[in-house]
Amino acid sequence: MTEYTVTGRWQTPSGWQTFETGQTAENENVAVEHVYAEFGSRHGLNRTQIEIDEVGE
Repeated sequence: MTEYTVTGRWQTPSGWQTFETGQTAENENVAVEHVYAEFGSRHGLNRTQIEIDEVGE
């Protein structure tokens, strides 16, 4: 498994907040899915409220 760095932004009641998080996953697509799941669970967000800008190793 590889450590990926995922950057983007998520929608808050007062505007957009940027984020950068590390995810261990089999590939980039799985890392992005982990980000969607984490932010959805932690902040109660839908996928449309999360924008992924970049995924890198």
